[in-house]
Amino acid sequence: QVQLVESGGGLVQPGGSLRLSCAASGNIFTINAMGWYRQAPGKQRELIARITSGGSTNYADSVKGRFTISRDNAKNTVHLRMNSLKPEDTAVYYCNALIKSRTIGAPAYDYWGQGTQVTVSS
Repeated sequence: QVQLVESGGGLVQPGGSLRLSCAASGNIFTINAMGWYRQAPGKQRELIARITSGGSTNYADSVKGRFTISRDNAKNTVHLRMNSLKPEDTAVYYCNALIKSRTIGAPAYDYWGQGTQVTVSS
């Protein structure tokens, strides 16, 4: 079994910054990619940022230039630095990881964290 645990969410004023972290643990052989999604009430869950094991990154247009994703492969951890936050960034942020277990023949599988609330408000 694999577990993803997020931290770092909270309340921040517009223009402020937050740093989210996600640590993966359990039956892990390799982590192919890790990313952050967010979901606001009444809206679809959307991909915000993603990083592969090789360091290749992708960002949603809405956060490009403001958010930075990074990872520490040795610690199975991914971070999301969020700068210049806007009210429309308010959402539950979910960590996602595509993980290959140590079970021979088992395919890689998508795992999800429980989510952490980010609220941007005056």
